[in-house]
Amino acid sequence: MSALLFTKSTLTRSKDEVYVAAVALRATTGPAQLLMSTAYSLSVWDLQHFMVIIKPSSPLLSQAIVFDFQPEDPENIYTALAALSGRAVPVTLGIGVVLTRKLRKLPRSRCWFVGYAEGNAVDKAYDFNNTWEVDLRIGLHDCRDYTNGLVEQLTGEKLVLEHLRRRNGGQS
Repeated sequence: MSALLFTKSTLTRSKDEVYVAAVALRATTGPAQLLMSTAYSLSVWDLQHFMVIIKPSSPLLSQAIVFDFQPEDPENIYTALAALSGRAVPVTLGIGVVLTRKLRKLPRSRCWFVGYAEGNAVDKAYDFNNTWEVDLRIGLHDCRDYTNGLVEQLTGEKLVLEHLRRRNGGQS
């Protein structure tokens, strides 16, 4: 009778990696854009845009996929003012959009590994997006809430941004 040999790779299935990344908030050219860029450069945590990146374990999917929630017109001056003041986006601008795009590689800075997803993370993320309410309210229902919710759905970790904030001393 022949012995069955199993290598470690045949016994453990790879899992999709989940990351959180931060980028500067976008604004119209001029003073608003300068202010947003300065806040990002100084690592002001509350004035950054957060998103979830999934790096699939499948060798067939070589690119990472970004999932995020942002204003429909992020460069609108009124949206920028609402973000800076912490107020709700005006009703006429209060629609957010869930975006998905591919990345060739992970960002080198302001990108944190937060865990592994159980099952197919990309399918789970699309399911999450289909139930996400697009009524944007900065500070109440925005990219932070989206990021926290999606990461919890994928990894089970709650309030990931608060954990990252404490780990980084309030800065990225």
